[in-house]
Amino acid sequence: MENFKLLDYLYSLSISPIFINIIGAFFTALFITLISIPKIIRISIRKGLMDVPGDRSSHSNKVPTLGGVALFFGIVVSTSIFSTGLGVNYSFFLSAITILFFIGLMDDLLVVAPDKKLYGQIISTILIIFGSGIMINSFSGLFGIYKLPYFVGVLLTLFIFIVLINAYNLIDGIDGLATGIGIVISLCFVYIFYRIFDYSIGVLAISTIAVLIGFGRYNLSKNYKIFMGDTGSMVIGFILTFMAIRFLYISETSNLGLKTGPVLLLFIFVIPVIDTISVFTIRLLQGKSPFAPDKNHLHHQFIKLGFSHIQTSVTLVFVNIFFVIIGYLLRNIEINLLLLFFIILSSLFIIILRYIVYSKIKKN
Repeated sequence: MENFKLLDYLYSLSISPIFINIIGAFFTALFITLISIPKIIRISIRKGLMDVPGDRSSHSNKVPTLGGVALFFGIVVSTSIFSTGLGVNYSFFLSAITILFFIGLMDDLLVVAPDKKLYGQIISTILIIFGSGIMINSFSGLFGIYKLPYFVGVLLTLFIFIVLINAYNLIDGIDGLATGIGIVISLCFVYIFYRIFDYSIGVLAISTIAVLIGFGRYNLSKNYKIFMGDTGSMVIGFILTFMAIRFLYISETSNLGLKTGPVLLLFIFVIPVIDTISVFTIRLLQGKSPFAPDKNHLHHQFIKLGFSHIQTSVTLVFVNIFFVIIGYLLRNIEINLLLLFFIILSSLFIIILRYIVYSKIKKN
């Protein structure tokens, strides 16, 4: 009740409700994250809830992995207060991320089989599709396809959710990378949803930025480090995908005038997308399972070149920003031509990077 009295008082001062929600959501999410992570770190150290470095680890010391707990509660509390416009959709959204939160938490504590994590992702996605009705219903002319049959739209939405959630999880391999990419993607959605007056999702994007900033403060620390774990990567990956599908859904059911939404999202999610595609392709060409772990991710290539974790993360974040700018500038061209441009540009980036790494290894 006190929160609502405060909001009523601020409204009475003729301060824009939109501005109040923006500031309130940001600082509430940031505050919760900043005060909860130190406590989580202390408890993790005391109880031995740490990630022990292995052959594929990018760290040499034991590190707490429950940062996702702070991310989850920061987003839930801030959106519950300041994103009331979500209405009935919020109950399904909250149920979906809660399922992923507990599955991720169990995996960080006990290790959960991959198929069980997949089932959790499927159930969460189904809650969004059938609970809120938000799904992909058109290709916007991509490959000459426009309106999609309902069943095809459901399967495609389910597929996109699973791919992007796990693609975001895969880039969480070094300090700062998943955090930085998540902030860039969320900033894009802040711009998009406030331009199309979908303020409730704009608040969700702002809350996501705030918790990632708070988390990054400790993830990049040398002496007080924490990882987001599967708890954080699955929840944040799901939220980013939810905003992407919401954008596509609104762009097709309103008069936005944007005809390249599906491909524009490729530019926004470029690092998770091309990292996943390139790694899976290399594994298949080597005769391995596409799910077999290795060190072929984009961030591994920069580390092989002698980049530090921070340098690698900053470089890939700027690459993502570069693609976002290019996509924005070319957003009004024909959608298939934009896709071709994305394929050429992203392929050149991967080929040049891997050629440089190969040349250095061969020289050494």
